[in-house]
Amino acid sequence: MSRNKPPLTPHLDSDAHDHMNTFLVELKHGHVSSSYHIAKRTTSLLRNMISHSRYNNAKELMELISTEGKRVTETVPSETAVGNMFKRVLRSIREEAASIQKSQEAHKNLEEDELQSTLHNLLFSAGPGHDLTAPSSQLRGRIIESIGEILTELEQSGENIAAQSLEHIHSNEVIMTIGKSKTVEAFLKGQELAKSLSKDGIDTTVITDSAIFAMMSRVNKVIIGTHTVMANGGLKAINGAYCIAGAAKHHSVPVIVCTATYKFSPNYVCSYDQHSFNKIVCPHDVMKYSEGSIVSKVHLRNPVFDYVPPELVELFITNTGGIAPSYVYRLVREMYHPDDVEL
Repeated sequence: MSRNKPPLTPHLDSDAHDHMNTFLVELKHGHVSSSYHIAKRTTSLLRNMISHSRYNNAKELMELISTEGKRVTETVPSETAVGNMFKRVLRSIREEAASIQKSQEAHKNLEEDELQSTLHNLLFSAGPGHDLTAPSSQLRGRIIESIGEILTELEQSGENIAAQSLEHIHSNEVIMTIGKSKTVEAFLKGQELAKSLSKDGIDTTVITDSAIFAMMSRVNKVIIGTHTVMANGGLKAINGAYCIAGAAKHHSVPVIVCTATYKFSPNYVCSYDQHSFNKIVCPHDVMKYSEGSIVSKVHLRNPVFDYVPPELVELFITNTGGIAPSYVYRLVREMYHPDDVEL
């Protein structure tokens, strides 16, 4: 007499959990600062977690991932790329579970010669009502394959953005930028230039923030990077980005933002919630400790980010092409499931 095996007790892989803790420590100490490396490392850790954890179905796996994702995002709330990748993976789990269920139902209906019902299932069974509790031996492999596709997208994102530079940068144009974005640097070097802007024959002038407005009248385009694109098309960008975007708006200079899709967040900015939106760092870069006579008489705050509203942005150049700020909400809906916006 045969007996069915008892279901596995859902369990998160302890080694993957420890690796995630190590990653969080590195983030808090600033050892991993690039959004690209943060996104890639998070996705790789999630793939490892899914490969070795125990679960019976998509619902149990999503609960494990959501619990870990909530813990991680509460630990490093300002690093939105971490939460974005958790939510992308949750969407992949939903899609793979729905795809497996559709295939099984279609196969069953074909065996019963119910062709009309099969067509109906193919069209409508991927909706929000599909069963996440159905066990499947294919689930783990399909999800790992899907995450591999996300990693490939991440690795190719910078190259895909830079390849579009010829469409947006023309000869003798004066371009203003701010900060040190690797994505913007690659974009500006997309015309077969190398190493650094000045060494590659691009005339470069460094100006102070106070000179932005005066210089803007001579500029053809503003090209900047960003840390995060919020769900409404606004930016969480380097401190000073709002100043440069505001000056560009006044002088009718288009602002172009180079950013990969992994930086698009399903969340909005709350003006009162600066803890999760911004990050305050040591003011030493603003005023040196050697200026002790002044430092002792003032209170300094050195925020890392500015919020730039969508109406100040002309165009986003992403690894999938150029999009307007008004289209961001649609791209976000394609990347994240509504139920996963809040982990």
